[in-house]
Parts: sequence; structure tokens; C-alpha cells
Amino acid sequence: MVIRKLLVANRGEIAVRVIRCARDLGISTVALYSDADRKLPHVREADEAIHLAGNTPAETYLRGDLILAAAVRLGVDAVHPGYGFLSENAGFARDCAAAGIVFVGPTPEAIDAMGNKVEAKLRMAAAGVPVLAGVTVNTSTTAAELQTHGDDIGYPILVKAAFGGGGRGMRIVRAPEELLDAVESAQREAAAAFGDGLVFLERFVESPRHIEVQIFGDTHGNVVHLFERECSIQRRHQKVIEESPSTAVDAALRSHLGAAAVAAGRSIDYVGAGTVEFVMAPNGEFFFLEVNTRLQVEHPVTECVTGLDLVALQLRIAQGEPLPREALEPVLRGHAIEARVYAEDVVAGFLPMAGPLHRMEIAGAGVRVDAGYESGNVVSTFYDALLAKVISFAPTRMQATAQLSNALRSARIHGVTTNRDLLVRTLEHDDFVQGVTDTGFLERNGVVTLGAGLASARTISQHAIIATVHAALSKPRRLGAGFRNVGDAGQARTWRCADQTIVVEWKQQRSGVIRAAVDNAELLVESVEVSESAITATILGERRTYRIDYVGRNAFVDSALGATAMVLQPRFADAAVAATVGSLRSPLPGSVIAVHVGVGTTVVSGTVLVALEAMKMEHSIRAPHDGVVSELRVEVGDQVETGSVLVVVDEVVQE
Repeated sequence: MVIRKLLVANRGEIAVRVIRCARDLGISTVALYSDADRKLPHVREADEAIHLAGNTPAETYLRGDLILAAAVRLGVDAVHPGYGFLSENAGFARDCAAAGIVFVGPTPEAIDAMGNKVEAKLRMAAAGVPVLAGVTVNTSTTAAELQTHGDDIGYPILVKAAFGGGGRGMRIVRAPEELLDAVESAQREAAAAFGDGLVFLERFVESPRHIEVQIFGDTHGNVVHLFERECSIQRRHQKVIEESPSTAVDAALRSHLGAAAVAAGRSIDYVGAGTVEFVMAPNGEFFFLEVNTRLQVEHPVTECVTGLDLVALQLRIAQGEPLPREALEPVLRGHAIEARVYAEDVVAGFLPMAGPLHRMEIAGAGVRVDAGYESGNVVSTFYDALLAKVISFAPTRMQATAQLSNALRSARIHGVTTNRDLLVRTLEHDDFVQGVTDTGFLERNGVVTLGAGLASARTISQHAIIATVHAALSKPRRLGAGFRNVGDAGQARTWRCADQTIVVEWKQQRSGVIRAAVDNAELLVESVEVSESAITATILGERRTYRIDYVGRNAFVDSALGATAMVLQPRFADAAVAATVGSLRSPLPGSVIAVHVGVGTTVVSGTVLVALEAMKMEHSIRAPHDGVVSELRVEVGDQVETGSVLVVVDEVVQE
């Protein structure tokens, strides 16, 4: 059959990716969008778009019935599910077939076979693929049985959702007393994310690498592998940086991994794009993790090193075509690395961020950017916090790493907090440069250290000076009244940057030179050339151009020194209303999914009081000290904003 119209049952960057590929193949496209996604790029890119009323995934992108009804109404030939949402839903694939619509993916039987990770492991073991032993845990499993299972497996143990992936419903347990809480939390998160709270326990391999193999199958009996990807740089079991080929895989190991992946694919008569994931011990021994029966987020690195368009291959296979020769006999060339740019506060524990994205500009030599957002969009709390994927390709790993690091350093991303600094520090870390990575890389090297701002104190001071001078001299005047372009007239402005306060005092001389002081250290600002959004100036004999954006009292400054986001502090501060002592505030916007205490409950330091869900992740609010709950201001189902008071705990002082 020929696909003439394709509905993309997804959102964000993967929807844009599929729509553009389909357009290149002469296929018209239909996009979906929720209330929150109305202005995202994928809606504009498609030929047609269907509105799904609501915001939560359950109301929108998981509503297979509404999506299929729209597909039938618009005369769609095929549905591409992207990844996440309905991409690994066998029922949806069957419903597509029943409606006479092609599901661009594997058969429902293959999805079923790999959807239950417990059954998948048994099937893989039968196919000769190495697996780790484990045990299933359901809601009827008692605490005593859990402890017995834990003792039998041995610690550390990995608790993992039987359905789904992406690190959700996954916990590492290192001691028996942690097991029960970890299982219950994983079950809640798995049920919320995948509709099924079934989890299983298995031995956790210390300091492993996460290696996966891209496979493709067609309806003509061919199953091939397209080499491996290394995905060891992870936070919360979710991938952050991926690359191909792996520095730990030589030709012989690559052959063994590929053979195991193909065997896995053949055991379920695999058709379409899939990924067989392995955990690899330091000695090179590898074990089956799962098969993702869909396209992966990190598929671009495989595209770069093989020269194949994986989405185009998916669409051609869905039309009944056999795999082309270049896929049957793939050639590995060069090196590719992908970094995922997330809206999240790394130092605060990878808290997902939401809010306006005032500007997002990422570019560089040898770099490809797959983005789901653009300047002016708003990042909501309802979906994954991925903003863009930045992919670098070069003849060597060293060059690819340098290209990617440079592109991220020079990116202009204003508004929501992102993990950009973490990505740059990781790419430039000696261990990463030497290819010494494993899944514990971020934790071992210190997330707070790696996630710290790239801008030095000197850079922040210079940027504060530049923002002050530019605001005073640019037309129209910026950041409120009070600036006067009068010789010998002194001015002072106070900026807040993260947890730092910078007071800038400045005075313009009749010669045009500006004398500026930060913390009593005086600097001369010379050769000033000002436009509405930039200033070129010489400070300490160093001449450079600074680009500046203003949003309200916020100033975003980018230069070769780095990026700084600052807030101008009012000269006459409003009287602040003191917060109730003992108030626990929400660190992020989200919904309340569990309340574990009531007014009058006595708690000890570390007790989980409230659980929040934001961007499909669960976040626990814990008691900071021993005490008694005096106020409870939320209940299950409430939507809360950043800074909202959730619980008040009166501290109990021991006599």
C-alpha cells in the first residue's frame, strides 16, 4: 500500500521530526495538539492539525479513541506514534488495524511480547540472550515476602516497572530497610505513567554501561542491527547524553551484541524500528534489559553514523517495502553524540521547570538540532521536560565532543532553567573525554558540581556592569526610570543572579569612558557601541560583544564569557510578608498525588509528607525536622504552583 496521509500521534520534537520526513517523502501530515501545545512548532509544521481538548496525557495524547476517530474522519492512511504515549500500546495498534489504518511500528503481538518486561526476559532467555534473574512484585506481595525476595537476590537491587520505561517506576535499593518504601513509590509512579503498577526486582549491576543496539525488521523476513549506542550518562535512570559508537565496544564485542539483538528481534518476528537494550559490566559481560518496540529519542546518532534516515525506513517498511541494501549492509563511519536539553533545575535535584521560554537559539558547525520548542513558547507542567536534542557528528569522537560542547556553550536559552551547564561540564570532563563512562558518572562526579553555572564570578560581575550600562544608554530606556545620560552623574543598580547579589555603581565621564565598580573594584568601560539588543565594549583591555535580552526586570546577557540571567532589584522594596515558620513550599508546579499526614500528626525529620507529580515524575516533600503538623493546605488532586505552602510543621525541641 502507499501512505498518502500520515497522522502523527505525538507532540514536540519527535512530531516535528516525523512531519518533516513525511513531507520530504511527499506524504501529507496531520498533527495533534492539546490546549497547552496549541502554539508549538509541530502544529504549524503539519498540513492539518486536530485539537484534543484538555492538557493531561490521559485527556489528550493517550486518548486512542479520539485520535482514531480523527484519523478516520480525515482519511488518514497511517499513524506514526513517535515514542512514549501510545507508541508501545498493543491495543492501539490493533484498533488502528481494525479501522483499516496502518500503525507505523511493530505488530501488536511483538509489542505484547516485550511490553511485560518479566515475560520479555523469559522469552529472551529462551532465545539465548543473556539475562539477569529477577522476581515479580504485585500489590498482594507482603512486606515479609519482599524482604525474602530481597535477601535471595542480594543488594543492591533494582526495582523496575514491568510496563513502560524512561526511568519511571524505577528505584535502586541498597539496604533492606529501603525496599518497602521503594517498591510502593515505584508502584505508584508506574501506575500513574503506564496504567499498571506491576514492578519486579532484579540484581543491580554496579558501575555498568548502558549499551543498546538499533534493530530493524521488515515484512520480508529480514532483521538487521545498525550498531550500538552508548547511553550511560543518565540522571534518574533517564538518558542525558548518547553516542555511537561506544568507546567500550570493539569489533568482536560489537558482533556479539549485534547477534544477540538480532536473535531478540527474530524471536518475536520483529518488524520496523526497535532497540534492544543491555546493561554491560566492567568486564564486558552484557545482559538483556528490554526491547523498546518503537523509535528511540536518541535515534539521530545512529542516523549520523550510518547515513540512514530511520523515520524514512519506518515509513517504507510500513508500506510493505523490504529493507534497502544500505540497511542490510550498513557501514559505520565517524562518531556522533547527542545531548538532551531539558527544562530542569539540576542543582535542586533535577526538578522539572515550567514557564515561558523567551529565547532558544542553538547552532554550531557540525551540529543538528531537533527541537520541539522555539523562542516565545511556554513550557507546561503536563509533559516531559525535553526542549531539544543537540546532535554533533564528526570524523572523530574528539571533534564531535568539541563541536557539541561549543554549540551548547554558545546557545542562547532564556527563561526556564535548563541543564545546559551540566551537559557542557560533562562533555568537557576528563573522564568523558577519555571515554571512561558508566551509569554512575553524574553521581560519582557530583551533580551539584557538574550542574553549577558556567559563568564565573568575574563573568557575572562584568555582565552586570554591561547590563547596567546598556540599560542606561540604549533607546528605549530599559528597566525602569532613574537612568540619566549626564556626565559625572553617578548611578547604582542592584542585580540578583541565582543566590548572588551584585551592586553596580557607575559614572559616565565627559570623555565617554564609564567608570563602574562592583564590590568596590573599579573597572573602566571603554569604546562603547550600543544597539537595542547588543553592546560592544572594552573592559580590562578585552573587547567583546555582549547580546542582551530584557523581559520585564529580567536581563539575559550572552557573550564569549558565557551566559548570565539577572533580575533587577527594586530600589524601594515592598515590605515582605513573613512566611509562617515551618512552612514547606512546593519546589515546582505540579499536582498532589498523595498526602501521608494530617493535622496533629507527629513526624520525624525525613518523613514523606506529600507527594507531587510533575512532568510524569514523582517528587516527595519531606519533613525538615522533628515536629507536629499544624496545617495541611492541600489534598490529593490539587494543582499547586512553585512556592505554594503545602504543609506547616511546628518544630519540636527536645528538652
